[in-house]
This record gives sequence, structure tokens and C-alpha cells, in this order.
Amino acid sequence: MKYDEKTITGMLADPKTQRQAFGMLVSQYSETLYWKIRRIVLTHDDANDVLQNAFLKAWSNLNDFQNKSKISTWLYRIAINEALDFVRREKNKVSADEDISVANRLMADDYFDGDEAQALLQEAIAQLPDVQRTVFTLRYYDDMKYSEMSKVLNTSEGALKASYHIAVQKISEFFRKHD
Repeated sequence: MKYDEKTITGMLADPKTQRQAFGMLVSQYSETLYWKIRRIVLTHDDANDVLQNAFLKAWSNLNDFQNKSKISTWLYRIAINEALDFVRREKNKVSADEDISVANRLMADDYFDGDEAQALLQEAIAQLPDVQRTVFTLRYYDDMKYSEMSKVLNTSEGALKASYHIAVQKISEFFRKHD
């Protein structure tokens, strides 16, 4: 069931209905946020962990929501930041000799239902800098408009378009090298 954002926002402001409203948020946005996160962290288990952390962070910072943006935009920002933080932490953990290619990890993931070409695309995306990776995944997979992305990522539409363009070039270059 889809709930109206204004209704949820109003319920979140009232301590008596806050828990119920947050449950409605979780119900309404879990799948969407999962896929946004999954495209950044890549594996199912990691995406579930990051999603849980994102909702915990949203709950603990609920009083900081100032209603300047839509609640969904606020949740997307939290989820994407949590995913990027996770990726940064993981990069710091993996030493060069332990580094297993993204494509190999995906092909070994029971929840990955793509083929080798899709795994290679994920490999190329994983090599992008954080901002380019995020912009590319939001635009390519979610077809998110630059205006909405600008609100979620708190940056200009021009910068986002440039990041997307550069990301596409780098991915094309990756595939030319792997032909």
C-alpha cells in the first residue's frame, strides 16, 4: 500500500503516531532503497545491512528532519551516504593481494541473477569514483532526473551531468580494454 508523503510527514511530527508513521516509511521505501543501495554496494547481504543501518540512522535523526525536502529525498540521501560510507570502509579493509574482482564476487553471489556482461558492467562501475558511481547508478538504473538527484546529493545539476558524462566515458573505456 502506498502512503501519501504529507500524511506520513504529519504523523512523524506527532509523538503518538511517530512509530506507526515510521513503519509506513519502512514499508513504502524498503524495496526502492534496497535497490539504490544494492547498485552501490553490489551484494545482497551488504545491501541488507546498509539498508538496516540507513533506517536506524533515519529513526535516530527523525527529529532533525526539517521538512525542507520530501521525506523520500531525505531517506535517499541517508541511504546513499550509508552505502558510500560502507564502500569506503570496505576499500580500506581489502589489501591488494586480497582484492577479488567485483565480477568474480558477483558471479559467486547466490542472489546475483545477471550474466558475465552485467558482472563486467558492475566491475566498471565499481572502479568509478564515489560521486560518478552514484550519479551513474541513479541515472542509468533508476532513471532519476537530475533535478531530483540534485536535491538528494546536494549538488548542482550541471555538476551531475558532467559526472554522468565522465562516468559513461570511463565505462566505455573499460569495455574497450576488455574486448
